[in-house]
Amino acid sequence: MYRVVEMHGDNEPWWFFEDWQDDIVAKHEFETFYEALSFYKEEWQRLSQEFSDFKSQADFMSAFWTKSETRWCLECDEFLQQYHGLALLEDWHMVESFPKRMPYDRRSGAAPHNHCSLKRLEF
Repeated sequence: MYRVVEMHGDNEPWWFFEDWQDDIVAKHEFETFYEALSFYKEEWQRLSQEFSDFKSQADFMSAFWTKSETRWCLECDEFLQQYHGLALLEDWHMVESFPKRMPYDRRSGAAPHNHCSLKRLEF
């Protein structure tokens, strides 16, 4: 099962921090990779029109943001960038059954790196 999920939160989609699925705001399921890829590309185009800054990785994960969209983190005592993430997943994990596709690896500029220092990676 393939899924294209849209997320909104403090982290880019490729981090997979604990409770990362809490940031999901939309989920679409597909039987085949190519159906999911087609939808991912449509959503990528939509988000790239809405947000001027983005970073896309070859593993079908992208983050879009506007520098002015931040939230105050009480625990970190700083403002954290808010990202609109888009990910094509295979059974809730990165797509591994298809080779990396370099055309998806691109960016508009440098992403802010102000992540909450209290988050931990899932293993």
